[in-house]
Amino acid sequence: MNKHDPMTYLEGMEKSDPAIMNQVLAETAAYDPGRYSAADAVRALSAAESSGSRGCSAEEFGVLLSPAAAPFLEDLALLAQAETRKRFGNAVQLFTPLYISNYCENACVYCGFNCRNRIRRARLNRDDIRREMEAIAATGLEEILILTGESPAKSDVEYIGEACALGRNYFRVLGLEVYPMDSAAYAYLHSQGADFVTVFQETYDTGLYGALHPAGRKRCFPYRFNAQERALKGGFRGAAFASLLGLGDFRKDCFAAGLHGFLIQKKFPYSEISFSCPRLRPTAADSTINPRDVGEAELLQAICAYRLFMPQAGITVSTRENARFRDHAVKIAATRVSAGVDVGIGGRSGESRGDEQWEISDTRTVEEVCRALFSLGLQPVMSDSIYV
Repeated sequence: MNKHDPMTYLEGMEKSDPAIMNQVLAETAAYDPGRYSAADAVRALSAAESSGSRGCSAEEFGVLLSPAAAPFLEDLALLAQAETRKRFGNAVQLFTPLYISNYCENACVYCGFNCRNRIRRARLNRDDIRREMEAIAATGLEEILILTGESPAKSDVEYIGEACALGRNYFRVLGLEVYPMDSAAYAYLHSQGADFVTVFQETYDTGLYGALHPAGRKRCFPYRFNAQERALKGGFRGAAFASLLGLGDFRKDCFAAGLHGFLIQKKFPYSEISFSCPRLRPTAADSTINPRDVGEAELLQAICAYRLFMPQAGITVSTRENARFRDHAVKIAATRVSAGVDVGIGGRSGESRGDEQWEISDTRTVEEVCRALFSLGLQPVMSDSIYV
């Protein structure tokens, strides 16, 4: 039994101003996706069309996520597509994840890295990481997302910083998806070359959150919630927000993630905010895991709603989704996709050493993804910036 209150900080954790968290939780608790009508959906679509670059209101965003808006998915997609082309042109950014360790101290019940799962664990050393980066760079990619399992003991801040510093020799843009840490640690990682941070809140339902995270530092909801804010205070260029769709009420979780990103954007107006849209996938430890009621139509609805709520935000669709859906999503609203993906440890430069976090659905190489984008009239972009 989980006896820890998920809203209570653990010893040694940096505490943050709870104002944004309290607002997100209060507005999400008040949000009832089932209370809207078709007439409400039509009005929200009209408001979104007229809002332009300002984006629609949070209330209208909630309507566009609701079941009432589902029959209007084609209209929603056309509006989202027009806004995407206006903001981003035909550009689609490519990146790939690089897992350097899968040791984890959390017991998340849905995750392949769960510390209680009997999987092959591995941690790459400096030479291993260099070989992985060389193999990725050879594909033409210029952006990576460095990931670890959530184990400060096995993947401490200095270890992650060393990987960032090494990555600067091969890539123009570095993102991190690692365990949440204090603002001073984020500042250090930024000094070593990290640009962006991604944190999945998983679910914004605090009761469900406690049940899903029975052990490890991840069981503290507010510390995880405020991770992006601490990273931006540490100098990071941008932050990504996400719920893991299929754990709870996905409409409420999408609403919360959207509002979370919106409020952080207001507090840090020069930061680059983006959203990831991951659905649950099977793992090596449990092949039965699935996203339940979140089908492709529901996922596309959420992606389009994000675009109309925050027109300037990046939207990522990972290889959790199949090639057909990802190609469809980038034609409409997604602006970032991964390519040439391996979610295990050490598989790019040689034999895989550690098991995967989840099953990949789109296994295309970087070259194959680029060809698909060109065929859609889109332009694959390897980097959106350079350091001078």
